[in-house]
Amino acid sequence: MSRQSATTTVTRAITVADGIYSPGHLGELTQHVPFELVDAILTDSRAVQRRLRDLPSRVGVYFVLALGLFPRLGYVRVWGKLVAGLHGLAVPTPSDKALRDLRRRIGSAPLKALFEVLAGPIAQPRTPGVCYRRWRTVAFDGCSSLKVPDTTRNRDHYGRACYRQAWAGYPMLMLMTLVETGTRALIGATFGAPAAGESTYALRLLQHLRSDMLVLADRAFDADAFLREVAATGAQLLVRIRTSRRPPVLAQLSDGSFLSVLAGLKVRIIDADVIVTLADGRRLQGRYRLVTTLTDHRTDPAEQLIQLYHERWEIESAYLALRHTLLTGAVLRSGDPAGIEQEMWAALTLYQVLRRAMTDAVETRPGTDPDRACFTTALQRAREQVITAHRILPDTGDGAVDLLGGIGRAVLAGLLPARRRRLSIRKVKSPISRYHTHRTDDRPPGSVTITDLHFLIHHGRPAPPAAQPRPLRSWALDRHLADTTRPTPAARRDKPAAPARVGRKQHTLALMRAQPGRSWHAREIGQLLDVPDLHSFGVQMAQWARQGLIHKIDRGIYILP
Repeated sequence: MSRQSATTTVTRAITVADGIYSPGHLGELTQHVPFELVDAILTDSRAVQRRLRDLPSRVGVYFVLALGLFPRLGYVRVWGKLVAGLHGLAVPTPSDKALRDLRRRIGSAPLKALFEVLAGPIAQPRTPGVCYRRWRTVAFDGCSSLKVPDTTRNRDHYGRACYRQAWAGYPMLMLMTLVETGTRALIGATFGAPAAGESTYALRLLQHLRSDMLVLADRAFDADAFLREVAATGAQLLVRIRTSRRPPVLAQLSDGSFLSVLAGLKVRIIDADVIVTLADGRRLQGRYRLVTTLTDHRTDPAEQLIQLYHERWEIESAYLALRHTLLTGAVLRSGDPAGIEQEMWAALTLYQVLRRAMTDAVETRPGTDPDRACFTTALQRAREQVITAHRILPDTGDGAVDLLGGIGRAVLAGLLPARRRRLSIRKVKSPISRYHTHRTDDRPPGSVTITDLHFLIHHGRPAPPAAQPRPLRSWALDRHLADTTRPTPAARRDKPAAPARVGRKQHTLALMRAQPGRSWHAREIGQLLDVPDLHSFGVQMAQWARQGLIHKIDRGIYILP
């Protein structure tokens, strides 16, 4: 018996730049960051090499971007990824020091300019989930969990983060972005030391807002100055505000919301309880107060805006993809602020380019929501094509142009199922210490499906005229009579001491029983009771909740059991 074996030789043509420029590529992502764009940005930034080297500045830009694709690899190993598919070409073999000097030579200005060119809305208005009526929904939020190396220069620039028990092991960097919620693409970004605060960084991004945008933001941006600045751009607002505010009620609307004035703006306020029923039978409730510049309740019903506000959470998914999927949760590389700045602009550019490739693929199937595109699938495919140096240019060799590409086909083949409604607790899974008390509530530790969702909208109550004193409520009248009939010190000495603050507990329960279906904030009750120390009163209400007298449904929010 004779055994025959056959060998098959597979050949593949690779189109790259000529000569020493050949390692400068990102695989298929090079089509979104073409050579001409990089050369133009280097010229404008005055970062072009003065003499032709083995490592030109254009190659340096692509090398820094590749560092973001492989965040846990060293310089030489990342360089090996770029040249792995360039068989038969004479490519340089630089050392760690040569690649480090290349980074320093080009600086951060070209990477920042490259991000600013690529940033912005990327979806068509007709793409599902991108627009609410005629407004494109966008969201502000900050991320302060990015860690930088613990060096003297980084500590001096970014400061040290302090937790409950001690200093953190690494300085933290504050990243603030403006995100298109429909695609999670970046419209603008800025970053720096966390001490400046979220609102300070958000003000730097107001230049990106347009009159066709609807801004979503959480309670961290509930400041009169910030709301005025956002409204001055012409964009519409839908922002969650604190329940401790007492805005005037100018007109009550039929859907339960009311017109008011806030920060000098004519606004509409929606005060509602969101009640969810879980698959295990539990019912949970949370209080939301939203302010919006969409004042017509007929075209923008209150329940529709409450559901729309949930789109703000898309920016949290964007940070998850950037921080944990792209950067793998690792500490950044650079030991000085200049290197950190270059590294961050490169990571933001990479993230935006991947979102562009994903959205381009999804839009080839009309009616598909961009939420179904998997960021991990696109990232893994992009890394593979960097190693093989595949599809650097879109030409397939026979004159045809493949507009979808390998990344697009992988995204469409691995579309996620339609998103289901679910609920879980927001809690640090790896705390600094296992001994301190964790803030918790009744939400499940893992994701549980929501079977029913409805809203209880509270009608606004007009405040009494300023010239008239506010009438005493029944509990306040009782308190006033108790104060006026209080026995003298001599009489009190003959009586046993009463339990501390028994009257406050009774008044609190009487106030909550007056509206049994309503959720109350501890600060709100404390203000009504004229409690001098609101923090201590909040601690006391938490103790009553542990005793079973009241039921805690959220941080500082209580209802009757």
